[in-house]
Amino acid sequence: MKPVYKRILLKLSGEGLMGDKSFGMSADVIKELATQIKSVHDNGVEICIVVGGGNIFRGAKEASKGMNRTVADQVGMLATVMNALYLQNALEIIGAETRVLSGISIPAVCEPYMYRRAIRHLQKGRILIFAGGTGNPYFTTDSGAALRASEMQCDALLKATQVDGVYDSDPRVNKKAKKYDEISYDEVIKRQLRVMDITAVALAKENNIPIVVFSQHGNNALKDAVCGKGSYTIIK
Repeated sequence: MKPVYKRILLKLSGEGLMGDKSFGMSADVIKELATQIKSVHDNGVEICIVVGGGNIFRGAKEASKGMNRTVADQVGMLATVMNALYLQNALEIIGAETRVLSGISIPAVCEPYMYRRAIRHLQKGRILIFAGGTGNPYFTTDSGAALRASEMQCDALLKATQVDGVYDSDPRVNKKAKKYDEISYDEVIKRQLRVMDITAVALAKENNIPIVVFSQHGNNALKDAVCGKGSYTIIK
């Protein structure tokens, strides 16, 4: 294994944790993800993770139904904490030292996010899971991922999705959708490609952090993406 990146931030969607379920978490999917994460970490890659909460609750969706947006986003942030704790447990079971740091303070279950504390954990060889988004409503977990990747000075932001890169339309609907091997931040924003929200892409651009979009499916999906192999799209 010859990693292209020394320190990465891995963005996992909440939906990606469901497997074939319609709600919640799949123990098998999370176990497989944990195994891949530990394998890459054991090969010298420093790993930060941000996980979404869409498998449990989507703040923006509920707000569109009339729920107060601030309250809806707070519930969504709590959903990301639940996913982070589940993933932490799966990693610890297989011997990976892991810490969850949350943007919202829940000291009974995880550490509050502090920049210097997070850096110190990385220096000690721990895998970090950032939960609670940015700690503020109106920001997605994609934006939270770009923010933490910038703060941690990551070499790349790896976004695991259900497809193998960025397309000009949804390949699951349009069989003739065009896949990009490489695309600029500006083109993603201009074309309004929905791989990440505009705030996240703009923040990654400002801090010169490439975004690698790849499919989470496959036993070596993460390793291949970290090594620059397989099918993926790089945004830079």
